Amino acid sequence: RDPIALARFVLAARAKIAAVKPDVVLTFQHYGNVLGAPIARLAGVRRIIANQVSASDVVAPLLQTADRVFGTLGLYDRITVNSDDTRRLYDAHPTRYRERIVSIPHGFELKASRIGRSEARARFGLPAEAEILGCAARLHPTKRLDLAIRLMPSMPARHLALAGQGADRERLAALAAELGVTDRVHFVGELQPTAIGDFLAALDVFVFPTVAETFGLAAVEAAAAGVPVVATDLPVLREVLEVDGAPAALLVDTTDTPAFAAAVETIFADPASAERLEAAGAGLARRFSLDAMVEAYARLIDEVTDRRRAA
Repeated sequence: RDPIALARFVLAARAKIAAVKPDVVLTFQHYGNVLGAPIARLAGVRRIIANQVSASDVVAPLLQTADRVFGTLGLYDRITVNSDDTRRLYDAHPTRYRERIVSIPHGFELKASRIGRSEARARFGLPAEAEILGCAARLHPTKRLDLAIRLMPSMPARHLALAGQGADRERLAALAAELGVTDRVHFVGELQPTAIGDFLAALDVFVFPTVAETFGLAAVEAAAAGVPVVATDLPVLREVLEVDGAPAALLVDTTDTPAFAAAVETIFADPASAERLEAAGAGLARRFSLDAMVEAYARLIDEVTDRRRAA
């Protein structure tokens, strides 16, 4: 709230870390890095692993500058990134910053569901028989969920389900009202990770019109769960939404509403195309194994602490 509250937070966090006496601290995202690393150093921690998974568009310039300085001076021992595209964001950083970067692909657990489509739709208050598009994401302007809502007037029989919460909800609801589609746009609220699989089971198509990502986990999880994905054609999504050269999603310019709508229509009109996407998507859980990510972090911790684990 103010500098005094910030000072109290810093002192309290320092005390908690000092009490634990960790061998290494891992900081997460831009605020975690810029606030957490100095606090951990003040608490006497010798090794810090920072983590970069925030798109540069959502990080304030002051934080970007502080991060660049901290990484260059060695406040971070290592800096993890989750995709090649994310790593390229730091190509213009000083050499001493870039030398600390380690690539560890994002791992995830398959978001499977044990219930059928009808039960899943009933659970979220969605129509049982309609064709349903959906997205799970923060309701934030960078997710461009307004582009998904703009599809609805040209698809009078279809519905859109949005899972998540955020400051953009009021604007999105106002847009739905302006377009006369309020009754077909469903805000299902924030979901626990364990409920994402059930939400995906309720959908026919997962739409992902985001403008900035460093990995695109929501789209990867949807594709891996067998839901055809139509997403923005971003370099990082081209990177992660493919398996052995086969695309696991249709990527389009989602700001072009007719092109976006045509891609969605392809899923419904061409079952063979949808099946190809589903087949490729099934390989994403193998490509981005959670166990592999955990093992990579464990090896990195061993490296920075100069320790060896039993084989």
